[in-house]
Amino acid sequence: MPDAPLQPTLQPTLQPTLFGIPNCDTVKKARAWLTKHGIAHTFVDFKKTGVDAKLLEQWLQHTEWEVLLNRKGTTWRKLDEARKQAVSDQASAMLLMQEQPSVIKRPVLTGLAQPNRALHVGFTELDYQQLFL
Repeated sequence: MPDAPLQPTLQPTLQPTLFGIPNCDTVKKARAWLTKHGIAHTFVDFKKTGVDAKLLEQWLQHTEWEVLLNRKGTTWRKLDEARKQAVSDQASAMLLMQEQPSVIKRPVLTGLAQPNRALHVGFTELDYQQLFL
């Protein structure tokens, strides 16, 4: 018996994954937005799971390290000046993000079905509307 032909679908083939920290206000807003709009997703608390080099490398194939590193957050501000100055390139930024995942800008959204848009960092309602609606 031949296989049934594949039917085109408007639904993403991957379920998005939202990486962040549950008590972060921006992450809470992103999760609430996804839920409100009926978008199934997986949440990964990277403060608990950590962020390994392989995952960071995957993310950095789709965005610059300067975008992923949150220099406005509390974690960055609490670093001593020497540690801040040591972050000068992708490799040094990756080391810091592995040591202190809270320094990663949140949320990081992966598994997007849009061509040329596999990852999104941060949250605004407008951005998510453009990504999903």
